[in-house]
Amino acid sequence: MTVLETSDRARRSGATRVPVLSSEEAIREAAVLAREYAAGAAERDRHRIIPVEETARLAASGLLAITVPASYGGADLPVAVVAEVFRLLAAGDPNIAQIPHSHFVYVNALREQASAEQQEFFFGEVLAGKRFGNAQSEVGTKHVRDIRTSLVPDAVAGDGRWRLNGLKGYATGALLADWIPVLTHKYVDGPLHVAWVERTAPGVTVVDDWDGLGQRTTASGSVRLEDVAVADDRVTPYHLTFERPQTYGAFAQVLHAAIDAGIAREALTEAATFVRTKSRPYPDAGVERAAEDPLVVQALGEVEVHVRGSEALVREAAALVDVANADLTEETAGAASLAVAAARAATTQAALSAASRLFEVAGTRSALAALNLDRHWRNARTHTLHDPAAWKVQHLGRWVADGVLPPNHGQL
Repeated sequence: MTVLETSDRARRSGATRVPVLSSEEAIREAAVLAREYAAGAAERDRHRIIPVEETARLAASGLLAITVPASYGGADLPVAVVAEVFRLLAAGDPNIAQIPHSHFVYVNALREQASAEQQEFFFGEVLAGKRFGNAQSEVGTKHVRDIRTSLVPDAVAGDGRWRLNGLKGYATGALLADWIPVLTHKYVDGPLHVAWVERTAPGVTVVDDWDGLGQRTTASGSVRLEDVAVADDRVTPYHLTFERPQTYGAFAQVLHAAIDAGIAREALTEAATFVRTKSRPYPDAGVERAAEDPLVVQALGEVEVHVRGSEALVREAAALVDVANADLTEETAGAASLAVAAARAATTQAALSAASRLFEVAGTRSALAALNLDRHWRNARTHTLHDPAAWKVQHLGRWVADGVLPPNHGQL
């Protein structure tokens, strides 16, 4: 059965659809879910409880469908709204915010290169509440863009049929996904494509072996692919995206920046709450409350400057991605990537600073293991390692020095 025939069948059967949200509804829903997630974030981290129910509510809310094009019945919300949704969710629990990151990236990949028939089917899946994971990065290769996984022709099944083999790591979202987009070469050393495989397909094994010091409940484990059968209508080009100006990388990166901004904001919020409700003032301050200690107030104010600055840079970067999408040229795409690079560098610093200085202002009691306040620093340190912030600054410096636009790849 072809993709188009499958899509027609789903439409005729009246498949369940998630809500199609406006910008205001999406932000409001994200804020509501963030409050729910925050209540259990420390406990989930402490016992490494995978947020199965929480991510199911996220999918049912319609938030995972907000970038489906309007022509296919979706909300088609701007990147500025998507980034704010991610920031809000990350303030509640950055683990839950990271899980659908690849979902949004691969919805964007469908927009970039999928055929009309493939878009109709897969966007229909998203509108039905289905979730995309990822099987992109590999462990033990030369670098992050060195991919060994391959699609080879199926000698038995014949034309249009392939077999997929490989081992992926850091496959965030795959454990809880319905579909796993796999980054692979077509043939052993051919151009990169995305093979779309069902989570439960024969030969697909998702292993929950993630053992990070932070972001502990993202289930960012491994995916083994052993002779997985793939048809032509489940394969989309990937390499073609980077043969012209694109915002594919900037979109993915600004969502990472939004997650770090959310971590920074929540770390500062918890620090202030602790100071108001639990901290004792230092005797030399001569005040009744720790919140009146001028050194504590100064420290909180300094962190607020950094956090506000990083939030503003995320908003600016997301807005410039929207501008580039409306008029895509080498210059607009480059401007978007540079703005996102600045946001990534700033949110990295803000998240790490806020999560560390939390203890400086809150005092000795805040270090009690039972409070689990160190999860903010562990989450920040782990998530900000996705891409080196120093390279973001390097590309910005090259642009300032010589007007050199950043390279055209998926990490910018």
